[in-house]
Amino acid sequence: MHILKSITLLTLVALTACTTNPYTGEQQASKAAAYGAGAAAVCGIIGSRDSSKHARNAALGCGAIGAGVGAYMDAQERQLRDELAGTGVQVVREGDNIRLIMPGNITFNTDSYNLRSDFYPTLNSVGTVLAKYADTRVLVSGHTDNTGSHKYNQTLSERRAGSVADYLVTVDVQRSRMLVQGMAFDQPVADNSTSAGRAQNRRVEIDILPQA
Repeated sequence: MHILKSITLLTLVALTACTTNPYTGEQQASKAAAYGAGAAAVCGIIGSRDSSKHARNAALGCGAIGAGVGAYMDAQERQLRDELAGTGVQVVREGDNIRLIMPGNITFNTDSYNLRSDFYPTLNSVGTVLAKYADTRVLVSGHTDNTGSHKYNQTLSERRAGSVADYLVTVDVQRSRMLVQGMAFDQPVADNSTSAGRAQNRRVEIDILPQA
């Protein structure tokens, strides 16, 4: 009975968590809430094999996880967009993941992996948000253009990504949350045969991923 009540409660919450369709004006249940209810039902059934208390906790916990991930990342995205407006850093949403694209011309001087001092305030803003939303993993990737050897650019890209990660640690982002990698010029986003394209390819990206 307890688990049934818990599942029923979460289902009702999901059904009442509605949004307005901007095209039709009709109310519709949010996807996050619907997924949360489904998760609660499944986990509740599994938990019921143990005890009513465990079943209830499983239903409530899984429901919160199912409904909360999207909203958690939504809130983080909004704050990042507010903090980084006008800085030159792009904020890109990809499903439940958030990507920050930091152009090389605002982060490092040519052929250097030392952060530009005028970029510190921007990284301070990034660090403030990452420290606040600690239930995420952070992937820091360095990218270069194809000028010079692959070996040279691999080392440069690794060091640049490492410099960003090291700075974030100083503003209370736990190093254990971060994975740092250099990609050299293996993942271009523009044509390396033009100066404009090479400028776009010189960048550091931070992928913010919800915990599994």
